[in-house]
Amino acid sequence: MMSSINQVVQRIADIERRFTPTFTATQTGSDFATALSAANPQQANNIQGTSPVSSAQGGDIAKMIQVAAAKYGVDPKLVMAVGEAESGLSQEAVSSVGAVGVMQLMPETANSLGVGNINDPRENIDGGVRYLKQMLTTFDGDVSKAVAAYNAGPQAVKNYNGVPPYSETRNYVARVLSLAK
Repeated sequence: MMSSINQVVQRIADIERRFTPTFTATQTGSDFATALSAANPQQANNIQGTSPVSSAQGGDIAKMIQVAAAKYGVDPKLVMAVGEAESGLSQEAVSSVGAVGVMQLMPETANSLGVGNINDPRENIDGGVRYLKQMLTTFDGDVSKAVAAYNAGPQAVKNYNGVPPYSETRNYVARVLSLAK
């Protein structure tokens, strides 16, 4: 039953993506605001007072997260929380160890997931959500273990039969779970 629902949601997201106008960095914020207002007046009102450029980028990231979450059957709030904890939802983020983008994919992990361009936000998010789904599957849907594995690696979670006793990972899991509520 859930897989049928996920397939329907994925199909709707695919259709929406075909008919949703895309915006380039060269377009002005007012173009975005006008299109958003025409498409969804309620959402346009929700972003009043924010910068048009950041609203366009944030909206695009949120939309990409929604699409990828539907595609892989992962709770979009969980994906959004992981993206927020990893990068503050910034595609420009690069960690000191070389993790890249919204989902902070390591180049080796991205490569193993078939991500062709780790710097493309759509591919980065798709790869990150695919990896999160793998972790959820590996740990039988246990969100805490899956999120810990996203941060510390699946072997660490297996070695400790749960969230590893690393303060960074424990804080990360607590933050993601709090953001996902």
